[in-house]
Amino acid sequence: MMNWWSSVSRRFNATWGLKNRLLVMAIGVVVIVGFALLLSLGPRSKRAVGLTEECRIPAIYNFGDSNSDAGCVSAAFRRVPYPNGISFFGKPSGRYCDGRLMIDFIAEELGLPFLSAYLDALQGNFQHGADFAASGTTIQHVDGKLFGGGLNPLSLDVQLLQFEGLKERTSELSAQDNVKSRFPRLEDFSKALCTLDIGQNDLHHALTTMTEDEARETIPKLVNQFAMAIKKLHSLGARTFWMHNTGPIGCLPFILVKYPPQPGNVDEAGCVKSYNEVAKEFNKQLKNRISELRTQLHDSLLVYVDIYSAKYSLISESKKYGFVDPLGFCCKHTGNYSSLHCWNKAEENGTAVYATPCSNPSEYLSWDSIHYTEAANRWVANRISDGSLSDPPVLLTSLCTKSSL
Repeated sequence: MMNWWSSVSRRFNATWGLKNRLLVMAIGVVVIVGFALLLSLGPRSKRAVGLTEECRIPAIYNFGDSNSDAGCVSAAFRRVPYPNGISFFGKPSGRYCDGRLMIDFIAEELGLPFLSAYLDALQGNFQHGADFAASGTTIQHVDGKLFGGGLNPLSLDVQLLQFEGLKERTSELSAQDNVKSRFPRLEDFSKALCTLDIGQNDLHHALTTMTEDEARETIPKLVNQFAMAIKKLHSLGARTFWMHNTGPIGCLPFILVKYPPQPGNVDEAGCVKSYNEVAKEFNKQLKNRISELRTQLHDSLLVYVDIYSAKYSLISESKKYGFVDPLGFCCKHTGNYSSLHCWNKAEENGTAVYATPCSNPSEYLSWDSIHYTEAANRWVANRISDGSLSDPPVLLTSLCTKSSL
């Protein structure tokens, strides 16, 4: 009996041992193959198809014009009046909008508070970044001619000086406990996201003061200055960039009212075709230049975002997304003040006269004939956040510097 059991036991152990060895070998193969696949999904692969790991962006530094101005012009010159801000803030917030801008939705998506306007001395808190954008600003430096044309002297080069000043002051004040809560950490500058949305005013000024061929001739200089701004930010430590191209300027209600298109110069959406062609040429050259910059700034992530396609899709298919009158606008003055814009106010017998908003701002794309409504800003922000309109196609929530991948 014992011999029989011993024989069976030996056979069982031999068989079980063989199975165990095969199992261990199989697991080993799986681990090796998996590790090899993990190595193959290096930084380049993740940047090309969308990062698989979330990266924490500690701060945003935004540069631009009124599309992303969170209060610089309002603080520096004159407060943006009612009814701006009525849909979200319940009062004027410094934004040319009934509520939030795209930059606000970008901050929310990244889990950050709204950016403080850099020039706002009363509520400024720069722990999580700053907004240098200012309404009416340009890529090109504003000279006397441009200033006389109504453009803002706080151009992109000035905004870069402000960023540099903020970084220097942060370094000087970092040891003072009483201001630490309002300033970013020095180590966060290289981890922060730099966003740029600028160029619309340059094109608008060119298109309305010169021929369209002459306007096209200004584009290489604008693109070159945009690239110089990226290089300057890089020299100051920035490594992650999210850059919007310009939108379909020929679809702005302001343009359509003040500069009605000639017959045959209207596209399928009802916009000024030739103006949009100039915008697309600017975008083409900007995209190519950013591609060149990637070969020079190897330690950085430069994301080009096709805002034009997002906005044009919304305009041409507005009814599909629940909007009405895509080329109309919500906020305007009436009666004797119909020539005033929403952002202006008048006085009648010592009483302030403000523009009147429509009853349903969320159904309009344009708030005041130039700037988008909060509803439209939200739609566009959602459209671009998945990276499908970006080059490279990177998720907004997965942005991080190349060095941290």
